[in-house]
Amino acid sequence: MQYLKIMEAINEQIDAGLLSGGHKLPAERKLAESFSTTRVTLRESLALLEAEGKLYREDRRGWFVSPDPLIYDPTYTTDFPAMAASQGRRARSELLSAKRVPASRRAASLLNVKPLTEVYRIDRLRFLDERPVVVVTNFISPQHFPDLFEHDITDSLTTTYREQYGVIYSKTRFRVRSTSLMAETAHHLRATSGTPAMFVERVNYDQHGNLIDCDLEYWRHDAILIESTATI
Repeated sequence: MQYLKIMEAINEQIDAGLLSGGHKLPAERKLAESFSTTRVTLRESLALLEAEGKLYREDRRGWFVSPDPLIYDPTYTTDFPAMAASQGRRARSELLSAKRVPASRRAASLLNVKPLTEVYRIDRLRFLDERPVVVVTNFISPQHFPDLFEHDITDSLTTTYREQYGVIYSKTRFRVRSTSLMAETAHHLRATSGTPAMFVERVNYDQHGNLIDCDLEYWRHDAILIESTATI
């Protein structure tokens, strides 16, 4: 089938290094002409390559070759910038919102509090080598972190917890599943609604066994490779 031949041709160029991470593909019309095919067939090939993590699409900007993914260990307690730096990558975060809110049923369940209990909610957009790759929402128990918003909460809550409150992560419970990007989350990641995504849910405990916060992470699925080591 023609769409498979197109996939193979683009894959070969990526594997040979002719198309490097971040490289923008020609416009769909020109790309379809180069393969002597229709845009419908071309889009089928591109969508399958996106599902495999070889390409990603930015809304109104076109198709790009996916860079190498960040090796991501959900049990890793070091902050995101340090994780990225250890792999030779550049990371930064942008604060989207920070407010005290009544806990939704989901947040209350994760934090083991009653619904409508007041909690901190922090939403951040994180970049890897200047590409937006993940939207993170943290729900935090205020009793452990009074006046949290008076401190730096943009780059690393891990560092703020440790330096300002003497609190360190000691245990994490996590879940990982595939999903799709929708609405505001897709917009922040410059994606179209329905783009494949990886969802990571973490519930975090401090050194005294207190459940202190949880985070919900919506990743561009090609941007991370989930990897963890278990000691037996």
